[in-house]
Amino acid sequence: MSVKEKLELRKAIKSKKPKYLREDHHKKKAVNKKSWRGPRGLHSKMRHGFQGHRATLEVGYGSPKEVKHLHKSGLLPVLVCNITDLSALDKTKHIAVISGTVGARKKVELVKKAKELNVSVLNIQDCDAYLKKSMKNWQKRRLQKKRPPRPKKPRRKRKKRKQKRKKKKQLKPLKIPRKNKQKN
Repeated sequence: MSVKEKLELRKAIKSKKPKYLREDHHKKKAVNKKSWRGPRGLHSKMRHGFQGHRATLEVGYGSPKEVKHLHKSGLLPVLVCNITDLSALDKTKHIAVISGTVGARKKVELVKKAKELNVSVLNIQDCDAYLKKSMKNWQKRRLQKKRPPRPKKPRRKRKKRKQKRKKKKQLKPLKIPRKNKQKN
């Protein structure tokens, strides 16, 4: 069997695969519908596989070994973070996936390099359209008027303040303590 035939077989197998939902997800709000956990109850109908109850995980729904983890195009997706990762790819076997942590400037560089090397990028549909759009955005940012700089506040002079404090202390009249009169 060729890779194309195995990809079609995988598609057919996955179309028959049921959605695995957690037991009693409809009864309890806290139980997430899609977080699969195997049923462990002693009298669980789902665990016993009774008719009319939800399906549990089975081996038969797995993909063929040769096409496991492959994209539907038959290429293996590889996460790319920089240009060295991109240049190491083989365009006949791999398809690039640009990491979400990569910034806009580096992403543009990666797309240009991928275009040069003829490596397809999975999370960008049209490289030319993406490059045009990013260049337009950069030009818009450049044309926007920059805010005028804020006027600087004059710095306070500490020496003058200290001198004023000294003068105030000198001007204050001295307090003379009064003697208490003794009562006879």
